[in-house]
Amino acid sequence: MLISVEFSESLVADAKSAAKITKRNLSKQIEYWARLGKSIEENPELPLPMIQDILVSQADIALNKLSKFRFG
Repeated sequence: MLISVEFSESLVADAKSAAKITKRNLSKQIEYWARLGKSIEENPELPLPMIQDILVSQADIALNKLSKFRFG
């Protein structure tokens, strides 16, 4: 579902800069930040790098980029 949302010019400028570095488009960068902020609020006891790793893993699962690990 697509909706229109207004953001401050400074947030959009920051998101554009970050999007270039992370190779996301503008909307995906803002969505990532929103998910990250939501996760931080819901899990204040977890360190930021762990939350970032969880979000990356969830994205990998959604894109079917993971393979089963074989022991031995």
